[in-house]
Parts: sequence; structure tokens; C-alpha cells
Amino acid sequence: MSGAEIDFGGLSIRYDERVLAPRPWTTSQSRWAAELLRDTPPGPLLELCSGAGHIGLLAVAYQPRDLVMVDVNPVACAFAQENVRSNPVGAVVDVRQGPMHRVLGVHERFAAVIADPPWVTTDEVARYPQDPVTAIDGGPDGMAVAWQCLDVAEGHLMDQGWALMQLRNRVQADAVGQRLALSPQHRLEVQQVREYGARGVLVLVVRPPQE
Repeated sequence: MSGAEIDFGGLSIRYDERVLAPRPWTTSQSRWAAELLRDTPPGPLLELCSGAGHIGLLAVAYQPRDLVMVDVNPVACAFAQENVRSNPVGAVVDVRQGPMHRVLGVHERFAAVIADPPWVTTDEVARYPQDPVTAIDGGPDGMAVAWQCLDVAEGHLMDQGWALMQLRNRVQADAVGQRLALSPQHRLEVQQVREYGARGVLVLVVRPPQE
């Protein structure tokens, strides 16, 4: 495929204007995920809203583990497949195109989930004309796709697993904590939030072991 190419933490990542351009700061998500994977029980990593696949690929390049990438955009998935081929990472990578709740098997379980959902509110997307609308539109409050990612994590995380989600700001991170506190049956809780100024936040959600 044609398009631009960027160095992303040492990987050569291709993309074009039809997908969200990789942000250099998001290597922080890959590195944090890799640190967590070192002490995570065996099992594959799931990447939701994967786009061109750069965040998940870099995570397993640092800490090899089988990876399933999911994105609803067929162009993004095509770039992800190309980036998998051009960046051998020592892991099995499966790219799946379609709604996240449809492309995962009911009984599939993952040791960890990383997600970069759209988090711009619908009434603000015009402020970012360089970005594809579907890649940034998070609905009226910016959280519509983030909630879908949490629902998938609730249904597919193993015990002692975790989800690392990229969001807009502390307000959205606090909304995640509030929702999980009201849903104790899902056994997920926010463990840590790291803020990166105006660029975004990373929210670590964990599933404690069964008592």
C-alpha cells in the first residue's frame, strides 16, 4: 500500500490520510503495556481500535506475546497487516476487521487488552480536519467507543488480567472509575492513571483474582 511512513519507537509504520496518524507520544502506551506484560500470566494480548497497528506491535516487539488486533475500518486493517509483515516482532499477530463485539469468539480470553478508542466529542470533530472522523468521533460525551472497549474487557479478560486505555483527560478517566465502581459484578477497577498534559491520559484497569 502507498502512504506515509513514520518511525514509531523503532518500527517502520505505514499509514495514510484514511487512518489516524500515529502520535509519537503513544509509544508510552506501548512501553507501559510491555512493562506490565512481563509480569502478566500467559495468554494473548488484545488490541482494540488498533488503527495501523503501531501501538500493539511495539508492545509485543518489546515483550513478545501473541497479539489480536481489531479495528472496524478495513483500510486500517490493511495497513495493520502490512505493518505486521514489515515489522517481524517474534509473535503471532492476527488482524481482524469488524465491530469488536462481533469478531471475538464468545469463549476467547486474553491476558491483557490495550485500546485507543476515539475520544473527541461529536461536536468537536470539525476542529481536527486532518483526522478521519470515524477515528476520532467518540459520540456526544467522547466515551461511546470507550464504553464498548470496557464491555469487551469485562467479557474477555482472564483473572489477573488488565486493560490499558488511552483517553482524553482526567475527566474521562474518572468517568471510567465511577462506572466500574457501580458495576462490582464485573470485577474491574482502575488501578492507575498517567497524565500526559494536553496529549491525553492512560488508564490502567485491572481484574483482581477470584477470592
